[in-house]
Amino acid sequence: MSTKEQEDLRLVECVLLIRDAQDKAAFAEVFRRFAPRVKAYLIKSGSDASMAEECAQDVMATLWHKAHLFDPTRASVSTWVFTIARNRRIDMIRKQRRPEPDELTWGPEPEPNAADVMELQQESNRLVQALSELPDKQRDLIQKAYFGDLTHSEIADETGLPLGTIKSRIRLALEKLRHAMK
Repeated sequence: MSTKEQEDLRLVECVLLIRDAQDKAAFAEVFRRFAPRVKAYLIKSGSDASMAEECAQDVMATLWHKAHLFDPTRASVSTWVFTIARNRRIDMIRKQRRPEPDELTWGPEPEPNAADVMELQQESNRLVQALSELPDKQRDLIQKAYFGDLTHSEIADETGLPLGTIKSRIRLALEKLRHAMK
């Protein structure tokens, strides 16, 4: 057995110890191995040092709390950790792009004209009809993502579905909605 294979087996063992016994020594070993690498990955991905540090800490905390979700038959520990890091980075970027309350405009907006209101109402009705025609699995994920304001990762945690399945179903549903709205 190669050194890499031995290291990979040790990492799997550590995550299973974290999952089954909240083993702090196993977590420390995984933390020492991945925290600096995750931070470096995030910086290379365009995050500033403080965001990368915060995100790396969040990734490691997620590893501690969600070790029960790790499946060694589906991915290596490294793949799992860096997937969490990538998703956390996306979540943090989305959060930064949301306007702060003081950046929002206040006060009454001008009344829209009747033609715009009718057009919007007709478009809304077409969207409701198109949503109702989607398969239940796709419609449920669209509602969670766009009306429930959940990230793909949060939907995966909530439903237990693989992240790739969620993304595929949402992509298919959006394509069907796009086609129906033309």
